[in-house]
Amino acid sequence: MATTYRRKPTKAEIRRQRMEELVTYPLDWLEERSGLIGGVRYFLFRNVPADINWMQTLGSAALTAFLVQAITGVILAMYYVPSAATDPHTGNPVAWESIVHITDDLTLGWLVRGMHRWGASVFIILMFLHMGRVFLFGAYKYPRELNWIVGVLILVMGMMEGFTGYLLPWDQTAYWATVVGINLNGTAPFLGPWLAQFLRGGQEIGGETLTRFYSLHMLVIPGAIIGLITLHLYLVIRLGVTSPPWSKEAAGMEPEEEEPARLRPGLTRPVPRPSGASAMQAEPGGQE
Repeated sequence: MATTYRRKPTKAEIRRQRMEELVTYPLDWLEERSGLIGGVRYFLFRNVPADINWMQTLGSAALTAFLVQAITGVILAMYYVPSAATDPHTGNPVAWESIVHITDDLTLGWLVRGMHRWGASVFIILMFLHMGRVFLFGAYKYPRELNWIVGVLILVMGMMEGFTGYLLPWDQTAYWATVVGINLNGTAPFLGPWLAQFLRGGQEIGGETLTRFYSLHMLVIPGAIIGLITLHLYLVIRLGVTSPPWSKEAAGMEPEEEEPARLRPGLTRPVPRPSGASAMQAEPGGQE
């Protein structure tokens, strides 16, 4: 009997094995107690249709833009002061001076503020493109109607986020743009006057309006968007990704039934042979 000999591992291989065990131990510990790693692996490596294209990445691009907005927004909130009071030394509003301080004095503050400012427009544009792709591909059809409704709510929340954030610099452009936006909301039937009163925080736009818009922009609307995005991703994972409309597996298309092959018996398809007594009677010379 042949004997199998194993080569003794080298010091480099032993060191590499120990490093792998050191790295995977926290992940194994977390997976054993929560199952989170398996869920993330299923989310990242799930099966998708083979005929999808780059247009299916618009949703992921919008999610990336939202994450950029969230990160830059947290950094800006550390230095922004939501106060409409006037600085007695300079005569400028405190909120405006905090914006100037972020832009001019902080390291890379101009970059963070620029990413947050222009990223808001990018986020809205990507959401419109994503919803247009969903509509053209028919991905709003059964059984994905609820996911379409959730996507519309995310779009509405994103536009409200942009509207509430436009006032925060507290300059002339922000002030008068907010006046126009609130007056437009006030013309809505039934709830219009109440909505305008709620957004202003009083009869006129002032410090109460700035504080209210800041709380909505930083706490209420982002929390709602995060909850809706979580539900949206869950429904995408549960229902899967739709194929393009030119695919045989497109949304709303009935699956085609395969026609049975019409082959002549005996040539390419075997003929069932009788068994038992019937086989003996069928053979020449068989006993009756």
